[in-house]
Amino acid sequence: MDSENRQEPAFQTAAVGVDIVPIASMAAALKRSRAFKRNTFTEDEIIYCEARPHPEQSYAARFAAREAVLKALGIGFLDMGLHNLQDISVRIDEKGRPHADLFGRVKEIAEAQNVTEVAISLSHTADVAVANAVAITPSVRPKQNEQESPEEEMLQDFKAARPLLDELEAQLAAQFGKM
Repeated sequence: MDSENRQEPAFQTAAVGVDIVPIASMAAALKRSRAFKRNTFTEDEIIYCEARPHPEQSYAARFAAREAVLKALGIGFLDMGLHNLQDISVRIDEKGRPHADLFGRVKEIAEAQNVTEVAISLSHTADVAVANAVAITPSVRPKQNEQESPEEEMLQDFKAARPLLDELEAQLAAQFGKM
């Protein structure tokens, strides 16, 4: 079945995506091709990254975010025939939190799955950047009149994060050897 006729499933729960990008690989890609930066990242992302002490770390985190968002949506760059990597952009809000903005085909896929937000988290060391993404639908968002106790909320947060942590640990073990 070709990608244009394929129906993406609507999520009933939140879905998680994780990706890791080696900083050295990103530095090499940026050095090898000026077009890579221009074709992959938005103008705002380039301005942000270039203002950082180690731009390659910020670029790697944003590339990892693109992959993590696609994984959370249950798709990949090749699966959907994505030609515009700028369909996902990472911006930092006034409180310093990263946000994924979706455009074009990625936004269409998210809307078809009833995803109202993709929450992301970024981190990096000198060697690797990691991004986590959670595709959120209205069905998993707490209702305003159904407030949970702080203990229940913490337990739910931990239960939601556990599979993500397990997947990250498995990816790190596969990439860097048994931990």
